[in-house]
Amino acid sequence: MSTATGTPATNAAAPVATTGSQRGQGYREDDGLYLESDADEQLLIYVPFTQVIKLHSVGIKGPTEEGPKTVKLYANKEHMGFSNVNDFPPSDTVVLSPDNLEGKPVVLKYVKFQNVRSLTIFIEDNQGGADVTQIQKLVLYGSTVETTNMKELKKINEDQ
Repeated sequence: MSTATGTPATNAAAPVATTGSQRGQGYREDDGLYLESDADEQLLIYVPFTQVIKLHSVGIKGPTEEGPKTVKLYANKEHMGFSNVNDFPPSDTVVLSPDNLEGKPVVLKYVKFQNVRSLTIFIEDNQGGADVTQIQKLVLYGSTVETTNMKELKKINEDQ
């Protein structure tokens, strides 16, 4: 599913490249590339989609100590910041174990993610209580929602 557009992250240091080439798709498997929190362990990531999607799972890869632990997901909540993120109930909360940080999909509450136009991901803390949190890979699993193309509708004659 490649329907995400520009994805801003709040409280994030600049993504870091330490090894490998960034050309082609090989960079996706490069553990030297990561998103790291800046001032503390929290991160806020906003992912808008170009199409409505159904989201069923999320996969996060990160280091054992600095990898995310408590991840709160908000469907269709725009303009969230650290000052108001706790004012809204999350659509789902995932508590990751160190084993989850290998990038294996974690199943979400599917009924809460049926018509998603955007996703806000709040990483509350990390595995080891470190000062920074790192994400090496974030994968969203789902499918696009089929919509009706109004141009394809045909008028039904009353004679038939």
